[in-house]
Amino acid sequence: MRALAKLAKAEASVGMIDAPKPSAGPGEVLIRVAAAGICGTDMAIYNWTPRMRPRVAPPRILGHEATGRIEELGAGVSGLAVGDRVSLESHIFCGQCRYCRRGDAHLCASLAYPGISIDGGFADWVTVPAQIARPVPDRLDDRTAAMIEPFGIAVHACMAQRGVAGKTVLINGCGPIGLMTVAAARALGARRILAADPNPLRLKLAGQMGADATVDPANADVVAAAKALGDGFGVDVAIEYSGVAAGLDAVLASADRMADIRLVAGPNAPHALDVNALLRTGVSIYGIHGRRLWQDWDLAVELLADKRVDIAMLADPILPLDRAVEGFEAIVAGRALKPILLTA
Repeated sequence: MRALAKLAKAEASVGMIDAPKPSAGPGEVLIRVAAAGICGTDMAIYNWTPRMRPRVAPPRILGHEATGRIEELGAGVSGLAVGDRVSLESHIFCGQCRYCRRGDAHLCASLAYPGISIDGGFADWVTVPAQIARPVPDRLDDRTAAMIEPFGIAVHACMAQRGVAGKTVLINGCGPIGLMTVAAARALGARRILAADPNPLRLKLAGQMGADATVDPANADVVAAAKALGDGFGVDVAIEYSGVAAGLDAVLASADRMADIRLVAGPNAPHALDVNALLRTGVSIYGIHGRRLWQDWDLAVELLADKRVDIAMLADPILPLDRAVEGFEAIVAGRALKPILLTA
């Protein structure tokens, strides 16, 4: 079968290979992939960043955002059938550790992922544990179904702590998931939304997806814009996606007293914070990792299937699987939003 793999322990070094078609073992399902999305984690593997080097053993077929139809059930699988249309919830969890038992399976002590721990979905077929193959409504097209996984992160970012309903919200960083968060926050009742990003195309899309105001941090003061949005006091919810130290500082300074601060990304290096300033404001800081199982995933599917959120415009470029490497190159060149790979 065709597959896109990380070939060596070096920067870039991805390419198409001819791999054996897998089969479903006990507790697994074999999926004929229809579409798959390239994400920031795939790019971290592509760039061979220090955080990914210990986790990936090349050659590894990449891809954890995928959708398709089940072709084979392994022994012991129940609740799914051959022909079911599914998407991958990328958290492979044990179900037995203290975190799984208390309802935090997305923080499982032995968490694994397709495309990192096992071969992933940038291929004609993929085999995964049945626990992460989630049914998809037929009214969702393949391109959107392939983006449920990242959209679920946006839903988690909106629903964590005290939610966004009735609140002023800053979304700092408008990559694909940041833009999805703008749309999710609007659908989930945010009162006002400010989107910040230095890319003019992304700011334009943020406005189209529901932001009331946008700001380019290279040319304007994010903190001043956030205080203006919050009637002079700052925002009720500040969500950090930029992944740079200045962005984190802006998010912390933009929050009103007793605000919710949600960190989806952070600086690559340790960064000093004025803890006493945070103590005086009573803010709550929450780390966002993936999706909570299963409430964030299920709500994400409902929002998309009911057309309360439309993320179709983010699927760009759309490429056949044979040209998968071009998707990575488009991201590096700044020409891509959310590359989607189609197998047919």
